Parts: sequence; structure tokens; C-alpha cells
Amino acid sequence: MAMLTVALVAVFASSALWQQWRALEVERAERVRVQAGWILAGAFDWARLVLREDARAGSVDHLAEPWAVGLQESRLSEFLAAQGGTVSDAGADMLEAFLSGQITDLQSRLNITNLIADGRISQADVRSFERLFESLSLPPSELQTIVDNLLLAASRPTGDAAAQGKAPLMPTRIEQLAWLGATQQTITALRPYVTVLPVRTSVNINTASAEVIHAAVDGLGMSDARRLVEARARAPFRTLAEAKKVLGGAEGALGDSDAAIGVASRFFEILARLRLDGVVVEERCAVERDLLNVQPLWVEKVLAPA
Repeated sequence: MAMLTVALVAVFASSALWQQWRALEVERAERVRVQAGWILAGAFDWARLVLREDARAGSVDHLAEPWAVGLQESRLSEFLAAQGGTVSDAGADMLEAFLSGQITDLQSRLNITNLIADGRISQADVRSFERLFESLSLPPSELQTIVDNLLLAASRPTGDAAAQGKAPLMPTRIEQLAWLGATQQTITALRPYVTVLPVRTSVNINTASAEVIHAAVDGLGMSDARRLVEARARAPFRTLAEAKKVLGGAEGALGDSDAAIGVASRFFEILARLRLDGVVVEERCAVERDLLNVQPLWVEKVLAPA
């Protein structure tokens, strides 16, 4: 009886201990979720303010502007102190929160949406993607599959349920190109050079890579694209005419591409990364800037162990 009593007490004690541990873990996770949500919301508001102030400064966007300077991982208390704030009300555990972030110009990439114009395939934009696929050594047949399925998605009927079932959904993010038949390897290779935006856009030659500029401008070699990238590092282009001067000043230096390239941007991606209490929370938000109005398009959150 004594041994049985000891065994029962041990079982009850271990069960009570496990319940207590589980309750503490749930409370800890909820506390981290709420704190991370407030901090990231503040980070996004701050990033949107930076983009609004940039719009006040001028209509040209380039990599020497404040929005393009990334925030390296910093202790939250130091970041707030630099901004004239305080963390005294947040609790001592907030001192161990680390924040980092980056704003990226989405118009520094080719836009998948450009492949369809007025319900038809845009051959000029298809050629741009063909040049990009060639420079990345990707299979051309996969591009044709993406274009065909994108046309089906763009012309997806609204009343016919059977036809809707056959047509893929229109993607809104690069990861969703799998809906159009792209393999994971292709999506990974395209990620730094391609985006999906709700409307047709031009490529900003002040922020785009040499690969994207080469693909966007018909007849422009990779060496000339690299010359543009080197020239803008010394002085950002204020007009396309300045870019043409770098290539010799001829009228045809950039081809018939005034609609394909530009020096201003409307769409940006905000990345915020928070490390708090052994957990890393990453949140990405695509925004559209219309004058001083900065509106989110989509938000994606990733939670992972630190």
C-alpha cells in the first residue's frame, strides 16, 4: 500500500507539473505573439513614414535615399533611444528584443503581370522574360508554360464553375508561380529578379540589377547594363536622357523602351525581422505608394526558432 501510494503521488505530481509547464509555455507564446505584433506594427508604420517622406523629397527613387538603407539587427532599446523613445513601459524582457529590417523597391524587378496586356499576351514583355531566362540558364519551355497559364488565369470566367476549375488562380506573390507550372528551382532562381504586382509597371533603372536592365531593354547588352549600374552608383539618373548619355547619348541607346523603364517607383516591399525570447518573427509587406498615401497590398508572416 505504501509503494502504491508513493506511485500515485508521483503520477499526480508529474501530471500537475506538466500541466503547469504547459500553461506557462502557452502564456509565454501568447505574450511573445502580442509583443511581436505590436513591435512589427510599429516597424511597418515607421517604414511607411520613411516612404512618405521620400515622396515629399522628390519623384526620383534610387539606392542612395534613406529608404534603401537597411536597419541592421539592433537591440530594440538602443533603436528606440536613437529615436528619442523609451522601453521602460515595455518591461525588462523587451531589452532582449532585436529588430532588423529592409525596404526593397519591387520595381527593380520584372513584373509577371506585364506578360498580359488587355487580355492578350504582350510579346515585348515575353521577349524580356526570354532574355532573363537565358541569362539565368532556365528552360524556355517553362516560361511558355507560365505565360499560357497566366493568360488562362487572367481570362478566368466568373460564371462558369467548370471553366473556373480548369483555370489557375492569378498569383499575387512570386511563390505562387507554382500555380502556373513553375518548378521550385525556377522560382528560387527568379526570386531576386521577378515580382508580381497588381498593375503593369516599368523597371526602375536606378534600383534594378544589371540582369533585369538587360532583360527589360531590347537590344541592350549585359556590358552596357553593367555600365549603367556603375554610372548610377556615382550619380543616380534623374531622367532617362541622363542614362542615354552614359551609353553614348544616341537616341536609340536604350531602344524604344521609355514605357519599359523609368526612374521612379510606386511599389515597395518592407521586411521586418524580430528576435524575441528565443523566437524569430519575420514579416513581409508589399505596399503601394500613391503620392503620400502608402497602402499595404499583402502581408506574410513567418515564425521560426531563433
